[in-house]
Amino acid sequence: MNLTIEFSSEQVAALKAKASAEGLTVEDWLRKLAEHEVEPVAPEKPFTSGYGLLAKYGPAPSAEEIDENRREMFRGF
Repeated sequence: MNLTIEFSSEQVAALKAKASAEGLTVEDWLRKLAEHEVEPVAPEKPFTSGYGLLAKYGPAPSAEEIDENRREMFRGF
């Protein structure tokens, strides 16, 4: 893929000076800069389902069991 960016003559001179200070061409210096600044995008991990997460605790209590536990807990109040 090619990319074209227009710079003013002052900007080009500044870029050439920075690149030559590192012994690189402007193109190579910009490529190095872009590689350093842009992190590779890691593929997203798929979501794992919570289905069955609490299965080790057995089936959920029924509505009748919940009601009975409430009556038992609040009997003394």
